[in-house]
Amino acid sequence: MDWSDNTVQSTFRDDVRNFITTRLPDRYQGDSGEGEDFSGGWQADRKSEDAIAKGAAENWAGALSEKGWVAPAWPKEYGGAGLTVMEQFIFNQEMAESGAPSVGGMGVSMLGPTLIVHGSEEQKAEHLPRILNGEVAWAQGYSEPGAGSDLASLQTRALRDGDEYVINGQKIWTSGAHFADWLFTLVRTNPDAPKHRGISFLMLDINSPGVTVRPIIDMGWNHPFNETFFEDVKVPVTNRIGEEDRGWYVGMTLLDFERSGISDAISYRRGQKDLRDFLVSGGGDQFTRQDFSVVRKELADRAVETEVLFNFAFRIVSIQDSGMVPNYEASVNKMYSSELHQRMARTSTKAWGLYGNLWAEDSAYSPMNAAHVRDYVGSVPHTIFSGSNEIQRNVIATRGLGLPRG
Repeated sequence: MDWSDNTVQSTFRDDVRNFITTRLPDRYQGDSGEGEDFSGGWQADRKSEDAIAKGAAENWAGALSEKGWVAPAWPKEYGGAGLTVMEQFIFNQEMAESGAPSVGGMGVSMLGPTLIVHGSEEQKAEHLPRILNGEVAWAQGYSEPGAGSDLASLQTRALRDGDEYVINGQKIWTSGAHFADWLFTLVRTNPDAPKHRGISFLMLDINSPGVTVRPIIDMGWNHPFNETFFEDVKVPVTNRIGEEDRGWYVGMTLLDFERSGISDAISYRRGQKDLRDFLVSGGGDQFTRQDFSVVRKELADRAVETEVLFNFAFRIVSIQDSGMVPNYEASVNKMYSSELHQRMARTSTKAWGLYGNLWAEDSAYSPMNAAHVRDYVGSVPHTIFSGSNEIQRNVIATRGLGLPRG
């Protein structure tokens, strides 16, 4: 592991910092910068009726596009930046430090890399430029009510009818579908084949006749995801990526190996600093519980654990920089990060005693605008999505520790 920049990396870091300082719109100054925001942020701003919000989204997308930084990991011949692993790490680190939002969402991180590897030249020419200029946002249609962790059990059918597929079925937890223009999805084209076979990878306009997107409101009254229904939806065969019935292998393709989790570590560190600053300033005196010394020790533990997460990030990027792909290490990182997020939310909420139950952001009795109770509620699914922690433990046991499958 190497914690320091060499001369070239240091110059690149200064370039990224200066770019963010001069080009990041005021609207995004001080945002959390954590992950992909499907209930607001850049994804929502690009379709907003508010001219200021939409202008900020367009200006930021344009600024990143000028540098090729919309897609840092894509090869230059496809409009990306072609950054090295360490440059990607530095770029993501500086973006997270400043709270700058990424642009392109799943189009950049998932569909684009898949098209680059498996797409036809016509498909690349049609879709890649529109991802890079922020014209089209994508959503992922993978999970179904009966196919979550066991995704290969999906049942949404696509029957071929000449030059078209006719899709019927349902997807669930479709993150950002209410902001998306297009959807990429896995569908079953051969029900008689073994479950990992007989699946095809299709792209479709989300406004196609027969597609219905219904909101799913989470326990914090946010709208990050949806359920999506298909009723005789017609999709051209030319919108299939890769071979028919071989879509499972297409869907597993990703070129962006940035799996270090540096953005999470920085977000946690910033959240802890904001809490400490508020407490030290005396702003929290009226809210804190009388036995605060107990919580104080927990806050110290969370700070130490965040630095451990930082070191996980540096370990993973060092593996990548050596030409290897993180395997169980990425599972350790995901599991540790998601559980740390939940511990942090619990500790921060406990700091306020009974005031920590208040939900109203604008109440004079809500410490720090109820940020911590909202984070507490929002952290619940973090150990479930992106691969549940139970699955991650299986990966760590079999691939990392060499234990036999049960």
